[in-house]
Amino acid sequence: MTGKVYLVGAGPGDPGLMTMRGMELLKTADIVVFDALLSKELLNECKDAELIDVGKRGGNHKKTQQEINTLLIELGKQDSTIVRLKGGDPFLFGRGAEEVRELRKAGIEVHVVPGVTSAVSVPELAGIPVTHRDHSSNVTFLTGHLKADGQNRTNWKALVESNGTIVILMGMENVKMISEELIAAGASPDTDAAVIVDGSSERQRKVTTTLEDLPIRVEKDGLKAPGIIVIGSVVKESEILGDLR
Repeated sequence: MTGKVYLVGAGPGDPGLMTMRGMELLKTADIVVFDALLSKELLNECKDAELIDVGKRGGNHKKTQQEINTLLIELGKQDSTIVRLKGGDPFLFGRGAEEVRELRKAGIEVHVVPGVTSAVSVPELAGIPVTHRDHSSNVTFLTGHLKADGQNRTNWKALVESNGTIVILMGMENVKMISEELIAAGASPDTDAAVIVDGSSERQRKVTTTLEDLPIRVEKDGLKAPGIIVIGSVVKESEILGDLR
């Protein structure tokens, strides 16, 4: 008999934004395999569960993705309930689909519990709607991470021509490259931009600026990951809406 593995989205950080189903599973799990940047309050809900930290913090990875996949398969072969707790939503830049695929290939029963994605909720809590009928009817979610080979495969020209909102996760280390690439692709240097760090928490900070000055402000204000970058005129709405936590 094998166990069951649940990929659970932990939401953007505030434990109050965890789904009811996700919280139920945390309280009954035998083993919880968790990522970095999760609220410790969520882990306190795990009762007697064994906790396994596989978090990736900057360049420091406790386990590679392949090692995580292997661990989940080994645990899934036990007669246990395993929660794979992932920040935000498991399938949005969370590599959740890769983990599900490997578990399914190994014959392990696996389920997914969606989470509130930080890509929408963090800007929202900072007073920035990612779409707005006066500003943008479309939004593109982008990872700021480069591939392992260091190559940048983003079609920056297509992003600029879409005239939509751009939301970038995991881009704090590459903010200068992002700004330069978008401007080189035709974006106005004066395009509105914002950075929100530690979103949804009491430490949340928001800085609004222009696309050209974005790298300068990030460095000047000492903004560090975890952060979300929003580019587009929707940023203007935060002047009126303010902090909505």
